[in-house]
Amino acid sequence: MNRSPLIFFALTLAGWLSSSFNLPDPSPKKNQPKPQKEVLVAAAADLKFAMDSLIVIFSREKGNPTIRTVFGSSGTFFEQISNGAPFDLFFSADLDYPSKLILQNKGLGAVTTYGTGQLVLWSKKIDPAKAGINTLLDPSLSKIAIANPAHAPYGRRAEESLRYYNMYDKIKDKLVVGENISQTAEFARSGAADLGIIALSLALSPALTADGGKYWLIPETSHQPLRQGFILLQHAKDNAGAEKFASFMRSAKAMAILQYFGFNPGS
Repeated sequence: MNRSPLIFFALTLAGWLSSSFNLPDPSPKKNQPKPQKEVLVAAAADLKFAMDSLIVIFSREKGNPTIRTVFGSSGTFFEQISNGAPFDLFFSADLDYPSKLILQNKGLGAVTTYGTGQLVLWSKKIDPAKAGINTLLDPSLSKIAIANPAHAPYGRRAEESLRYYNMYDKIKDKLVVGENISQTAEFARSGAADLGIIALSLALSPALTADGGKYWLIPETSHQPLRQGFILLQHAKDNAGAEKFASFMRSAKAMAILQYFGFNPGS
């Protein structure tokens, strides 16, 4: 049987169907840009609101990759990344954790300092600005929230401040511990604690500002500096979008946004 007429008919029919019903052309497109890989970011909890704004500004440029951010304690992220968690960038609330990852050959390049965090006393119940650090001795306070010093840099610095002012032993029975600084702030915001020792960046956030809480800035002389830094991780070596976001985070525009949210400029 001569199959040529059948083949010709089949090809003609396929062309007619494609043109009539707008079927996709199966042939590969030349010079079609490849979709950019998603960028997975591990970020210290004090960056929650600042990072949301940074990503909005970064994403306005057409073609920018999708940034997906997970927030938590820096120490927990350090352990996860050390054990192979597939993050592309790590923003830590101190410089020690990213520096240790570089020693483990988990990082690409050097640590970039993006700012210095600040501690505050924050409460909806009383105004800490009236008595400063002595607010902690107010008998109306039954629970005082602090981040876990074991793996949260803000918790370690808060404990340093309490010991500097000889307050730790006086209030230790009132302390409730948050997994990270964001949970600590939530304890104070929700009423689970009467006062929280939290990050200024969270005290300035829309959520806490709307709640009508007041804060007092704890002098930085009472604790070691909360210098914070980020690194590109080995998982990002084939992800151009991760490098693009890292470059943006080093820009003057990003630093200005961080400063707006209470981080002193990085160096």
